[in-house]
Amino acid sequence: MTVAPEKSDVDVPEGYVKLTIDGEEVVAPQGELLIRTAERLGTVIPRFCDHPLLDPAGACRQCLVEVEMNGRPMPKPQASCTMTVADGMVVKTQVTSEVADKAQQGVMELLLINHPLDCPICDKGGECPLQNQAMAHGRADSRFVDKKRTFPKPLPISSQVLLDRERCVLCQRCTRFSDQIAGDPFIDLLERGAHQQIGTAETADVLDAASHTSSGQPFQSYFSGNTIQICPVGALTSAQYRFRSRPFDLVSTPSVCEHCSSGCAERTDFRRGKVMRKLAGEDPDVNEEWICDKGRFAFRYANAEQRIRRPLVRSAETGELEEVSWTEALRAAAAGLTKARDGKGVGVLPGGRVTIEDAYAYSKFARVALRTHDVDHRARAHSAEELDFLASRVARDGGPAGGGVTFADLESAPVALCVAFEPEEEAPAVFLRLRKGARTGDIKVVHIGQWSSPAVEKTFGELLACPPGGEADAVEGIAQHAPDLDEALCSAGAVVLVGERAAEVPGLPTALHRLAERTGARLAWIPRRAGERGAVEAGTLPTLLPGGRPVADADARAEVERHWGLEAGTLSAEPGRDVTGMLNAIVTRDLDGLLVGGVDLDDLPDPALARKAFDAAGFVVSLELLPSTVTPYADVVLPIAPVDEKGGTFVNWEGRRRPFTVTLDGTGALPDCRVLDTLGVEMDTDLFTQTPDAALGDLDRLPASSVRAAAPDHPSAAPPTPGPGQALLATWRQLIDDGSLQIDEPALAGTARRVVARMSQATADGLGDHVTVSTDRGSVTLPVEVTDLPDGVVWLPGNSPGSKLRATLGAGHGAVVDIAGGDR
Repeated sequence: MTVAPEKSDVDVPEGYVKLTIDGEEVVAPQGELLIRTAERLGTVIPRFCDHPLLDPAGACRQCLVEVEMNGRPMPKPQASCTMTVADGMVVKTQVTSEVADKAQQGVMELLLINHPLDCPICDKGGECPLQNQAMAHGRADSRFVDKKRTFPKPLPISSQVLLDRERCVLCQRCTRFSDQIAGDPFIDLLERGAHQQIGTAETADVLDAASHTSSGQPFQSYFSGNTIQICPVGALTSAQYRFRSRPFDLVSTPSVCEHCSSGCAERTDFRRGKVMRKLAGEDPDVNEEWICDKGRFAFRYANAEQRIRRPLVRSAETGELEEVSWTEALRAAAAGLTKARDGKGVGVLPGGRVTIEDAYAYSKFARVALRTHDVDHRARAHSAEELDFLASRVARDGGPAGGGVTFADLESAPVALCVAFEPEEEAPAVFLRLRKGARTGDIKVVHIGQWSSPAVEKTFGELLACPPGGEADAVEGIAQHAPDLDEALCSAGAVVLVGERAAEVPGLPTALHRLAERTGARLAWIPRRAGERGAVEAGTLPTLLPGGRPVADADARAEVERHWGLEAGTLSAEPGRDVTGMLNAIVTRDLDGLLVGGVDLDDLPDPALARKAFDAAGFVVSLELLPSTVTPYADVVLPIAPVDEKGGTFVNWEGRRRPFTVTLDGTGALPDCRVLDTLGVEMDTDLFTQTPDAALGDLDRLPASSVRAAAPDHPSAAPPTPGPGQALLATWRQLIDDGSLQIDEPALAGTARRVVARMSQATADGLGDHVTVSTDRGSVTLPVEVTDLPDGVVWLPGNSPGSKLRATLGAGHGAVVDIAGGDR
């Protein structure tokens, strides 16, 4: 029997225990797992099933250690990933115990009995925990001489995830991730004993015993790629990356996701100047260790065949865009913009995917080179009320350091109210935090929306249903109709999450502001695009200068003028036009030109108006990566760098800066800020934004301003009442859709959710299994799916195959549409 060490005089704080590991005394918090305590001492115990963000399973048994309690050894080694520390416990790991070392070697031998020796062709080869631990903790020879089991391979669990069942060590990481973190029925353990394997959960009772293949429904999850990354062997592989490269051939760079406003940490792996894959980076403050499939797999747009790599200028002779040198293109752009500026003026549309450095360059270029406040990055539905809301509630809110809402707050809040915001579709990392808080904590998630979407169900949420356009009335009626929610919102730590769709509901931003003021709940605006939060700070709004300074405030203008070296009074006191105002001004000949950065006309509230305006514009300059709906109208096209080929900073919805560096150097591609700086020189203006560092430094040198914009104060409006054969339209974009950054990704597209029209049973009665939704501009026909929507409401995805609502219907959330039975 092991002799217990002499008692120590070390004080043990309340809530902690004292134990001994490998002869070293340690104090650990109650409830901590043995494997974590050993890690803090620097002893790494081998494991496969253990993961710090998953519930313990004890499935692989690789982490066995010797344990002694109250001076008496336990009869056999214990799994350190499931046993918690206890006072007086004595633990021996493989470092000091022959018993533990032998037990670990035995488990490793068992795991390798049926594991194939296919490391040279396995995608995990070179970064495989099984390889590493077999070398460190396994036997040098094998006593197994029988035939290893085999399966037909690979088994496509989805269009994106492939399964090689013979490699699986049954660690259950994938099943626990799917069940606990994502909330999706992914794969599960099937069969028993030597025949145990994993397969899609829906196939547990329909497994084909003859072929050992699953014939159930394919798995559809926005987070399936995480199971590939956390798999400790090569059982789960990516259809996109399979057999493309080897880990030791790759160069890795830390990066930040460009697809939504969460700013998730990533790792970008490239080879020979080409990105091969993206993995989730570790950042406990933001995305922990998870990313969505869009962030993981949607990166091939940068190498698309149609990518614009050289400047284009429209020929006066042929009327076609022709490749020219940078010098010629910049001169043509400068000449055209100067002429338009000196005429009726130029509007600037930067788009919502810019870094804060690029946004600042657009803002400064508009004010200094073009002498206008006509700048607006909101290439989506927008409103003057939203502009007031952004100026008063979002600009200069301080971010995490200033007390703003953070990801961590979403786990600990007593209540989180989601308004005009679909977290799983618009900010997946936010959805994961809400689900985590609801599953492991006491947070109550409440959604004001139209139907019990997957996000409502998987956050164990409560739905306060209202018709589209009725969200403002629902918010204002919380105190009367949901007193328990109102009381919870008055509690310390309560948060309200609002999405960009609030701009489409008159009175909603005002109602949310008043709710926050009355209850004390903290308000967080979560836009869909990665650059919108930083663009607000950079001043790419018609009423805001950089730093959240109101254009109408004389002191604010004077601060910016001094910093930019402008003469006093240079900046106009009159706010500029928003996107729709600029388009209308072009049509009425009150503006002559447009400078555009990565805008899709079909995302705008009225694509027909946008096309009419661009067709009427006297001069259009477009900074873009791929041909877009703007390209046919552009007089000059200036190619810009994708995220992987430039450095910069996204500002996520928290207000947290997310810097990233160049991944692929030497491509010659230029960031927007460099292009605008050079264009400014051609127009006899110095912007000092030659590099992202220079642009951000110039922004940060602006002195702090105490000027705050007035709060929004706009009336709400009741949603219209649909007549016979009509319905109210509810809509938002699905995460995986026809977005321009998802091109050349067929495997990812295969995991998109079904494109259907959702409605209540009463609304669907008499329509058949398909419905045609129409306006005077066009129609969309989709299969009908009955759900718990209010009667007289139809929900359609906004930009999916066969359902491009803005372009086809010219209608958005809350509009009245005609509905009729549709043909198959």
